[in-house]
Amino acid sequence: MMERADVIILGGGLVGLTLALALDAHGLTSIVVDPADPATLTAPGFDGRASAIASASWQMLSAIGLAERLAPQGCPIWSIAVADSGPRSQLVFNADRDEGPLGTMVENRVLRVALREAAVAAAGVSLHQPARAVDVVRDGDGVRATLSDGRLVAAPLLVAAEGRNSPTREAAGINVARWQYDHVAQIGAVTHERPHDHVAHEIFYPAGPFAILPMLDDAEGRHRSALVWTVAAKDAAGMLSLSDRAWLAEAEKRMGGMLGGLGVAGLRSSYPLGFHHAARITAERLVLVGDAAHGIHPIAGQGLNLGFRDVAALAEVLVEGARLGLDLGDAQLLKRYERWRGLDTFMVAAATDSLTRLFGVPGRAAAGIRRFGLRAVQRIAPLRTFFMAEARGETGALPQLLRGNTI
Repeated sequence: MMERADVIILGGGLVGLTLALALDAHGLTSIVVDPADPATLTAPGFDGRASAIASASWQMLSAIGLAERLAPQGCPIWSIAVADSGPRSQLVFNADRDEGPLGTMVENRVLRVALREAAVAAAGVSLHQPARAVDVVRDGDGVRATLSDGRLVAAPLLVAAEGRNSPTREAAGINVARWQYDHVAQIGAVTHERPHDHVAHEIFYPAGPFAILPMLDDAEGRHRSALVWTVAAKDAAGMLSLSDRAWLAEAEKRMGGMLGGLGVAGLRSSYPLGFHHAARITAERLVLVGDAAHGIHPIAGQGLNLGFRDVAALAEVLVEGARLGLDLGDAQLLKRYERWRGLDTFMVAAATDSLTRLFGVPGRAAAGIRRFGLRAVQRIAPLRTFFMAEARGETGALPQLLRGNTI
């Protein structure tokens, strides 16, 4: 028997499930297919991974009923401090208390659990997990897929939210511009003696950026922060193999002791850093969202937020199309999404790539120029306002959800 919905979403990660819930909040149904075992994804314990959700993305989560569930477990970011070649900040962004925090740090596991629980409870979301689409047909009549468990599903539109190695994107023959950076990101979390005061730090060293992101205190009342530590690829294996004591000593050195003594607060992991950008994000009855469409350096913490911006734009396009009685797989409808998201994703990707290369230039002269630029942004109000808006995710033509409104 064929199960039908308005949209089939391949990929039930943070972006895929958020899209399903955004559509459900506006009366559209979806079938979400994901190969991961939910027991593994929602296992108790902190795995060391957390995400900075920009204020505009938080507005969307609020509009679809998730922010209230996440708020008690999220740590607001009230300031962002940027420094070059050492912990002494040359640029500080402080949020206006009346406008809310610049972002909120949430453990990825907390996000996954909240999204899955909401999806299971949503009347308009059918979750197939673990399962894969083993055969997909897209044509003028719609989308039909056979799942690994033998079920048949159909919809007018297919959304690929499978991540950077999206098989659906590859099967559609969509070209991708990509390259690897000669860097690896180490992900972890630490406890520390001094409070972080809700400040996120980004320190640019010659080997790569070192980010310290505030988190809620743990159950024992110890202060915590997440680390995203970029190291040269040749040093990655050695750094990851360090004992906890040696690794913490290196981390404290890079912090300049600003948070006092450190302890381990979660698992350490790493992944190679790369850039990719799809030549197009739509095809016949197909849309790409999140990392299936673009992948950037974590230098500005915008990866997940770019995916959330995709969700907000696509949801608005589809909801408005449905209200007009349009076929949700209509090429002209999908072109609206591509025009809306194409320029924004390219500009953010280009900016993060440029920052990565600019702060990677060695030498005193280059460092002096960078520090001059940081100080200029600090002193020139229009520049500071622009970068604050970028940090909040509030630039460009914002979809209604990113404004905190329903569609």
